[in-house]
Amino acid sequence: MAQLGEVLSRRPVSRSRRRSRTFFAFISPWLIGFVLFSVFPLAFGFAISLTNYDGLNLFNLDFVGSHNYMTAFQDPNVAHTFKRTLVWTALNLPIWLVLSLLLAIIANRKVKGIGVFRTLFYLPSVIPAVGLVWTWKILLEQNFGLLNAILGYFRPGIAVGWLTDQAMYGVTAMAVWSGLGAGMIVFLAGLQGVPDELVEAARIDGANSFRVFWHVTLPMMTPVIFFQIVMGLISAFQQLTIPWLATTTASIGVPPRSIFLYMINVYQQIFGVGRFGYGMALLWLLIAVILLLTFTVFRTQRYWVYSEAGEPA
Repeated sequence: MAQLGEVLSRRPVSRSRRRSRTFFAFISPWLIGFVLFSVFPLAFGFAISLTNYDGLNLFNLDFVGSHNYMTAFQDPNVAHTFKRTLVWTALNLPIWLVLSLLLAIIANRKVKGIGVFRTLFYLPSVIPAVGLVWTWKILLEQNFGLLNAILGYFRPGIAVGWLTDQAMYGVTAMAVWSGLGAGMIVFLAGLQGVPDELVEAARIDGANSFRVFWHVTLPMMTPVIFFQIVMGLISAFQQLTIPWLATTTASIGVPPRSIFLYMINVYQQIFGVGRFGYGMALLWLLIAVILLLTFTVFRTQRYWVYSEAGEPA
């Protein structure tokens, strides 16, 4: 029996088990990073949202349960900033999608020097947010901005507050412009994946350029459009840097009410008044809203997203 046990202990490891070990060995760096920098911060943030933590009171920490969440539902600032974020998303996302697709269509043309134009179109996406905002401030400043100077040539004395009274439109222009390059690249990849034989078949059947785009290119692009909508929706709800830098002059300054977005309120609650627990509760509520909206978008894809075979997904 002892010899049999020794033989069994020496039995070679099966191929499937070796593959499993190799697989986990290769993904272990990512898995460790995911746990340390994603799972743990999320769990820690949720735990903080159930306390009165203000960034300093570690030794006087009290468990308050759902109090922070109940407070959020009764806070008029939360309701206002959520509504403004919905308006921001409804304004930014469609404009960004349409303009990104138009740029991709232009960049997809086979003409001499198109690589230069693709590079120029993409440049706004690599400009740091601070530089981008200060450049646009030169254009949109109320009293000395270039845009108001041009408008004043036709209507003397005009001074539109693009970053105050009309901040939603002024900051939207910044945000859309900064994201066009990244959106164009994704759409361009999708356009180049449209089978040439389908386009040629449509042209042989007598379809003009518009009909080819509407009946062939656009349906084949719906998976890419779906991806862009989901990612754009998540990005729009998390927008903070551009609206905050464009409309405030201090680290805890208050932007105009028209551009007072949800994430700006979260930033002020955490870093302005030190309500870390309450701010974390607001962030978890935002996560819940984003998950709900993303789930809703995923549920609609069966009606308009097409597979390569031309059938709804």
